Amino acid sequence: MAKGRGDFTDLLLKKKLISPDQLSEAESIASATGIKLQDALVKQQYLSANEVMSAVAEFNGLQFVDMTDLTIPKSVIELVPESVARENVVLPLELEGNTLKILTADPTNYDTVQKLQFILNKDIVPVLAVQEQIQEAINKNYGQTETESVDSLLVEFTDTAIEFTQTESAGSMANADDSDAPVVRLVNLIISEAISLRASDIHIEPFADRVRVRYRIDGVLVERDAAPRRLLLPLLSRLKIMGSIDISEKRRPQDGRIKMTVHGKHFDLRVSMLPSVHGQSAVMRILDRGNIQVSIKDLGFAEDDYIRFQQIIKRPNGIFLVTGPTGSGKTTTLYSALNELNRPDRKIITAEDPVEYYLPGINQVEVKHGIGLDFARIIRAMLRQAPNIILVGEIRDKETAEIAVQASLTGHLVFSTLHTNDAPSAVTRLADIGVPPFLIASSVIAIMGQRLVRVNCPKCKEPYRPEAAEIRASGITQEQIEKATFMKGRGCNHCRQTGYRGRQGIFEMLRMTSIIRELTFAQAPTQEIRRKARAQAGMRSLLEDGVLKIVKGTTTFDEVLSTCHAEVLVAKED
Repeated sequence: MAKGRGDFTDLLLKKKLISPDQLSEAESIASATGIKLQDALVKQQYLSANEVMSAVAEFNGLQFVDMTDLTIPKSVIELVPESVARENVVLPLELEGNTLKILTADPTNYDTVQKLQFILNKDIVPVLAVQEQIQEAINKNYGQTETESVDSLLVEFTDTAIEFTQTESAGSMANADDSDAPVVRLVNLIISEAISLRASDIHIEPFADRVRVRYRIDGVLVERDAAPRRLLLPLLSRLKIMGSIDISEKRRPQDGRIKMTVHGKHFDLRVSMLPSVHGQSAVMRILDRGNIQVSIKDLGFAEDDYIRFQQIIKRPNGIFLVTGPTGSGKTTTLYSALNELNRPDRKIITAEDPVEYYLPGINQVEVKHGIGLDFARIIRAMLRQAPNIILVGEIRDKETAEIAVQASLTGHLVFSTLHTNDAPSAVTRLADIGVPPFLIASSVIAIMGQRLVRVNCPKCKEPYRPEAAEIRASGITQEQIEKATFMKGRGCNHCRQTGYRGRQGIFEMLRMTSIIRELTFAQAPTQEIRRKARAQAGMRSLLEDGVLKIVKGTTTFDEVLSTCHAEVLVAKED
């Protein structure tokens, strides 16, 4: 594609589908991240995948097909063996005489065309389509997704007498690095399946009679078929070898990190082992190293909150806190702010436990408790490096909090997270930790509470009528109801029949105005701070922000009310 890149973009420019500025920005992103130019154009949302592929097809003199509602006859599908289709990401489209049209995403893949001509003894004509659509169609038409290859392996283990005894030595397991070994294949398949399903975590949990494997997809745990109990030890041993964890230790919690390449993309897996009654339980957090280039626009801010967020992160000094429970997207929000601020004229240092994603151009330091390298010690040392911006992974204790406050008062912009339920309670949490109220009032510039809600699947969402109880519980106004377009996903292959695909944040932004500072200084209760913030500082609660997304048809009442019920009650009490 390299030689033709300029040409297919010339077509886009000629048709005024993109501007020269957008093209140069996409080119710089493509060269910085190593992705294809067409993927960069789609990622930046300048064009749809179909529009880009249509231009590539036109430039190469090929036909383009949108596969959204395409049905291919079974007789045609049977012409190409499944292994060939999966390996080359191609799919037969139609047969005319001795000419077979083949769907592909790469117009320059002449080797595959020649190989197919040889295997099938037919004239092959390539037809272009979007790669994700081809992959989906392969899974649908061959009736066997990658997930079922895990099933077949599990069946193999369950039905056959491949015995993995409890006494299997660590040494023999260490030699199982051969990729043909059944356990090695199974672990690799579980990980690649989880990645293809967009899972954020893999849970391997032992019980008396089975080993349960679950994936967390869009924040919700989905159970796989259970593996036989005798597989636990080989599975864990394989994971420990991959994560450089001590195989002989089974009584203490253990941590490790696995680096993997799946479908040409680099992934880091953070492995955590915890001893339970029936053996060690393992959780793997999947971190996509290319996925953290999240722009602030994509987080899900309402227009006014987006402007406020931009103003806050461009302040020269002060503390900006993001609060919420584990898995509410705090790290992603802060990383998107750092990406925005990451310029050659700024020095940014982070202290994290552990470093989850690697950010080019930013100095990242990992906490190592074993050698006494904790947050407080790192912050003290980093201040000698004259940074402009500091990210502290989490404020957990008085010492860390006080040094972060001192750093903000001496001209640094400090980002950090705090585990509280909402933005106003972060003020009282800091006071509980032991930070004097006058220091909180003078150093904190804003606190943002956030949650994640699943968004409706773009392919199957349709208008629906919400129930009266949902409308009552959400506190939605009559005016909003009249302007609303309530949408809900019906469930399709694209969203695995859930009706949801992907997630967005809902936010409450508490800016430290003079009134809030006075209340902080006077150690006012959380309810009072919340009341004044909503009445006079323009703070929108998590529930109200969620309602805005419901009204736009982005998400549903179910999703918002499942994350914001507590806020409804607090709002009513206020």
